[in-house]
Amino acid sequence: KEADVKLRMGDSGLAAETPLTVNQMFTSAVERYGNYTALSWKEGEQQKSLNYSEYYQTCRTAAKSFLKLGLQRYHGVGILGFNSSEWFIADIGAILAGGFAVGIYTTNSPEACQYVADNCKANIIVVENQKQLQKILQVEDKLPHLKAIIQYKDALKEKRSNLYTWAEFMELGRDEPDEPLDAIISSQKPNQCCTLIYTSGTTGQPKGVMLSHDNLTWTALSTSRHVHLTDATQAQELVVSYLPLSHIAAQMVDIWVTMKVGGATYFAQPDALKGSLVNTLKEVRPTAFMGVPRVWEKMQEKMKSIGAKSSTVRRKVAAWAKDVGLQTNLTKINHKDREDSSLALNTLVFKKVRKALGLDRCTKCYTGAAPITKDTLEFFLSLDIPLYELYGMSESTGPHTISHPEAFKLTSCGKELPGCKTKLHNPDEEGNGEICFWGRHVFMGYLNMPDKTDEALDAEGWLHSGDLGKHDENGFLFITGRIKELIITAGGENIPPVPIEDAVKEAVPLISNAMLIGDKRKFLSMLLTIKCQVNAESADPEDELMPEAVEFCRKLGSNATRVSEIAGGRERAINAAIQEGINRVNEKATSNAQRIQKWIVLDRDFSVTGGELGPTMKLKRPVVMKMYKEQIENFYKELATPTTPDNPLPPK
Repeated sequence: KEADVKLRMGDSGLAAETPLTVNQMFTSAVERYGNYTALSWKEGEQQKSLNYSEYYQTCRTAAKSFLKLGLQRYHGVGILGFNSSEWFIADIGAILAGGFAVGIYTTNSPEACQYVADNCKANIIVVENQKQLQKILQVEDKLPHLKAIIQYKDALKEKRSNLYTWAEFMELGRDEPDEPLDAIISSQKPNQCCTLIYTSGTTGQPKGVMLSHDNLTWTALSTSRHVHLTDATQAQELVVSYLPLSHIAAQMVDIWVTMKVGGATYFAQPDALKGSLVNTLKEVRPTAFMGVPRVWEKMQEKMKSIGAKSSTVRRKVAAWAKDVGLQTNLTKINHKDREDSSLALNTLVFKKVRKALGLDRCTKCYTGAAPITKDTLEFFLSLDIPLYELYGMSESTGPHTISHPEAFKLTSCGKELPGCKTKLHNPDEEGNGEICFWGRHVFMGYLNMPDKTDEALDAEGWLHSGDLGKHDENGFLFITGRIKELIITAGGENIPPVPIEDAVKEAVPLISNAMLIGDKRKFLSMLLTIKCQVNAESADPEDELMPEAVEFCRKLGSNATRVSEIAGGRERAINAAIQEGINRVNEKATSNAQRIQKWIVLDRDFSVTGGELGPTMKLKRPVVMKMYKEQIENFYKELATPTTPDNPLPPK
């Protein structure tokens, strides 16, 4: 752990740039952008902010406070809470003080928090509120390295000797001398670890991804160049921070890339993903915005349900505008004649929609962390909001490839960052191979897990992603799925499930989630869920259908308004429509083995709270297999393999 790593330096270009520590990158930002706003947030109705000079000084004070509380070199500072200025300051303060910044998922159980805190030998844990504090107090006696807990929001419910409010914590270091901190800072090297990202492993315990100073500072440089972010001295970039900071994607965008170009980060409200995000976007009007697919899908559903309620004339206009928009945009992308077509595009309709979403100033909208459907990409493209896909992993400090206006293809995640390389390992006859990365964004290894590190990094230092992909003739990368997800049928056919699942969702707009089954089986089957309302408080899926789903049923002559009226094949008209959609998908199948033979509609949609989805909305396939074991076994009970898909399962 104390070991330094050899950096993957190149001879020229970005790969040869001088390595920097976090402190060096921050101090040069202070020199360039000292008086520019760095962080901004709401306290009640008041807008508060810190400029770059104040931000840096506050981080130094936090670092002194951490040292005073007994933070040791290469020990963790766990941070457990929603995005806020305190989160950033704790993160950077921990790094300056020579510790590790360690984000902990806010959805973690007390046991999961304990695992991370123990694994990184955390001396200090920073929590948002009483709710998160309770988790740590439950496992405190099992954390021998823990010396102090800091709560950054709300008043403390109880006094304890090692528990501090944020104000008390900051007071500890306020009058401490500079020399001890400066000595620690100057002993830091770019090739030493400063941040741990715990992978949300769908299998086994999470692994601590060790990221060096250079991983963070170089990736921030390369990313900001690749996507052409503007330097604050010309025009300041504005971003909204709301995605979980325990993920590298949010840290990279909200903290590091923004710092590199002197941008301002605005903090959303804790209930952002339950509906307040759009209000924040409308207030801030960001210039760049990163969303996971679920965020874009929710916006799409919301706009469609508004569409479903509006008058027919308005709908026709909107449908026409969308059609014109999509056509123009696809032509634009394929022919690059941007000038003349964009004039036609910036008509009232598009302006209004963008304004309603708070994206009227946003020229750079990104999606990543999980696969997004072509339907959603085309929906936003038709509104003249191209979503630029990015692809990468915690082990590559976030991004590896990113689409941008000059290199954009629908469903491709673009080209690699400057100074990075891609190779496809063991490609098949169609050119699909395991995607491997090389560059200064590749991680140091997993904390105290040398065996796992050796599985991820080969002898030449290439990072093996576990993803399957292919390049087209122009060097664009397309992801075809995870190697682990690959379905290998009893007949030995290799089938990536995601493209088939996406095709079904596209063919039947009623479907929310689709999961293909067929590993070691004679034929493919599928679990389906229906688009339903989500409880604003608990985020649990409800029985009521989304307005657009109700509309879909109406068109088929069904009066269904609830999932329970459809599930298990209770509505003949809807069954027939789903079967018809699946038939269309089957007609395009590359081989007979890739046809869906049986399917069932489940009683409730997948969700994070239900356990079927991970924190970034990734489908947890092994969990779903266990949860719906009975339904799956029913598909394969009969001895005869069905040859026609005309008979979906009868209702139970």
